[in-house]
Amino acid sequence: MTITRRTLMQSVLAAGAVLAAPSILRAQDKQAIRMIMGDIQIFDPVFTTSQNTFNHAMAVYDTLFALDADLVPQPQMVGNWSASDDKKAYTFELRDGLSWHDRTPVTAADCVASIRRWGQVEPSGQLLLKHAANIVATNDRTFVITLNEAVGSLTDILAKPLFMMREQDAKLPATEQVTTNIGSGPYKFNAELTRPGSRVVYDRNEQYVPRNEPSSGFAGAKIAKAEQVIWENISDPQTALAALQAGEVDFWAEPVADLFSVIESSDNLVLDTLGGNGSDWVVRMNFLQPPFNNVKMRQALLYLIDQKAFLSLMAPDEKFGRPVASTFGTGSPYSNDVNIEWFKEGGDLEKAKQLIAESGYAGEKVVILDPTDWRDGDVASQLFASVLQKAGINAELAPMTWSELAVRRGNKGPVEDGGWNFFITTFSDYEMRDPMATSLFVMNSEEAWYGWPQNDEFEVLRGKWPRTETKTERQALAREMQRIWWDYVPIVFLCQTKAPSARNKHLVDIISTPAPERAIWNMRKVEG
Repeated sequence: MTITRRTLMQSVLAAGAVLAAPSILRAQDKQAIRMIMGDIQIFDPVFTTSQNTFNHAMAVYDTLFALDADLVPQPQMVGNWSASDDKKAYTFELRDGLSWHDRTPVTAADCVASIRRWGQVEPSGQLLLKHAANIVATNDRTFVITLNEAVGSLTDILAKPLFMMREQDAKLPATEQVTTNIGSGPYKFNAELTRPGSRVVYDRNEQYVPRNEPSSGFAGAKIAKAEQVIWENISDPQTALAALQAGEVDFWAEPVADLFSVIESSDNLVLDTLGGNGSDWVVRMNFLQPPFNNVKMRQALLYLIDQKAFLSLMAPDEKFGRPVASTFGTGSPYSNDVNIEWFKEGGDLEKAKQLIAESGYAGEKVVILDPTDWRDGDVASQLFASVLQKAGINAELAPMTWSELAVRRGNKGPVEDGGWNFFITTFSDYEMRDPMATSLFVMNSEEAWYGWPQNDEFEVLRGKWPRTETKTERQALAREMQRIWWDYVPIVFLCQTKAPSARNKHLVDIISTPAPERAIWNMRKVEG
């Protein structure tokens, strides 16, 4: 049977009708904003890179620096800062009025502990800790970072998603989850009204002092205009659309493509593309387990994927999708065409079968983690499974929620012991411009992102990135890195999509950012 979006959507919609009982939504409350967002089971943004967790973190926690709409780092919790002439010593002073949700003041010691915990797992943080001679609080509001050698722009590094936590929380190892949800951001987590798996509630932080600058990207004034923000987890698209049309919810983060035309034809609804170039869809494989610990099996995947087929499902309207082949995405000055001979419409099934035969593949079961509560992720997983099966690979889908996937992907064991071979996820295209900040670029085995690839030659080149100063030099380095990247195959691209969000027209002033993460400050309801 030919797989089309219609046949796949019929199956997932039918499943959704069984699995997702319609939510009973209260009458519209003009003081609250209701949003359909993904489920959150892990609330610690250091413990996982899940987008849903990052959305939660942006509401509850604040950051030292943040990227503005032009991707320039701007001070956020920091009031003043300075650097020595040799860029080896930086001094940061916190601005006035910072306090935690438990009403205790934010201190420099809190920030030092947060940086050290973040640096255990995040690529930029690992780079910082590797070159840091010392990170120390010199008084309650000031801390100093001293480096053994310069690492390029330190404010660029600190402007990555680096959420400040209380010292007692940040002293936990990065492998242990923080569960207190006490930040210093514009919204407070309401544990009493939150219903795990169904609803997450945030209340306005009345003590929060916004910056004076206008809001821009993730930077500038964060003003909590809504008294309460409620995130509903509605997995059935038809139920979600009905709630949006009825005004029971104000915003839907990820409407399915099949409903775009319905939304666009409505007088009361709007489709917004809020995330720059959009998202690159990637398949991540497990490098520790057979058969994809064999490079020929990974190379075979490149020839199996027909991105046009995935685009026909993920973004049937061409204005919302396009192919992607460069390691550095499509919107970066470092995007290039080195070593992408495998990239062509329709793929090359015979070449893929040749590589599979050369690998010695003996029919081992291959498990794809399938997030059935993320509709497009589910659709992509089903098509990917059919592509593998067509090539003679014994592929099976393991249905689960995204929250369950976020936990299981940490299992390094074989599939017989609850492990995995593949999962599909997305990275914002703007992230792919920076090999020091994006976890996909790390290939140092045990410290790498899920899948745990190891390529020492690539790591040597990646280590040169922060010391390469000019754009021309970095473009040359990027081409060298991409040559190794596609020989080794740490991921496979499926396509790039610019997935819009949907909202009622009465919800305005939503923050537009280069990333898919959603900020909930500043937005407000208007009459009409």
